[in-house]
Amino acid sequence: MTPLISTRDLLVRIGGHEVCRAFTWTVQPGECWAILGRNGVGKSTLLASLAGLRPCTAGEVTVCDVNIAVSPSPTFSAALPHGSLRSLAQRRSYLAQNHSDPFPSTVMETALIGRHPHLGRWDWETGADRAIARAALAEVDLAGLAEREVHTLSGGERQRLAVAQLLTQQPQLFLLDEPLTHLDLSHQVAVMELFRRRTQGDAALVAVLHDPGFAVRYCEHALLLFGNGEWLAGPSHEIVSAENLSRLYGHPLREICSNNERWFIPC
Repeated sequence: MTPLISTRDLLVRIGGHEVCRAFTWTVQPGECWAILGRNGVGKSTLLASLAGLRPCTAGEVTVCDVNIAVSPSPTFSAALPHGSLRSLAQRRSYLAQNHSDPFPSTVMETALIGRHPHLGRWDWETGADRAIARAALAEVDLAGLAEREVHTLSGGERQRLAVAQLLTQQPQLFLLDEPLTHLDLSHQVAVMELFRRRTQGDAALVAVLHDPGFAVRYCEHALLLFGNGEWLAGPSHEIVSAENLSRLYGHPLREICSNNERWFIPC
């Protein structure tokens, strides 16, 4: 199968800091990847680079069959053909850490933003688009809030709305930066279960996570960023270990196994 993400000798820097060096990696349809690392190592920077939202320093990256040229210009994506940008917008989704709502809008109107890549320049959302959005809101337990103003939502409700917007987009690749932020435990589990179901076909997931236990429970693959350009990628059961995590976070951790699940706690 054609990978949804393919990198070769990628170098990503931010402010003189090397996020990853000689990064050669692929994400295949059906795969779930967790990105783990300490605060400030560049997890969000790498994810934005893979999404085509910021330039890399060197190397090659292809996302959803679109070759993203490495360029020093912050507006490098403008150099891509319009058809490539449209294809990328339809097939690749990106969940940022923070959500800005500068204008008043309802929950339904915000969810419908996910349909914009599929509409023509002067098109309005159809009944079918609204049905997709309603189904997405139901999946994240927001079905009864469709007419609520976004500014009245709690932090957890706003985060679930951001997830619903991605589901409304119906992409093939989900790039998620801390998707569990602001969520209570039950909704953390529900959101991860939701994305695991979505990636059982031809879709794939790459998510920045902070809990190694959630990473090994829901993601069969993991990418560890050590903060000095060093990285380690592979099956979660191999590389997410107490030894590697202790080095990754700079604090000793030990592994606990219960009901065939692995969890990690600080010593």
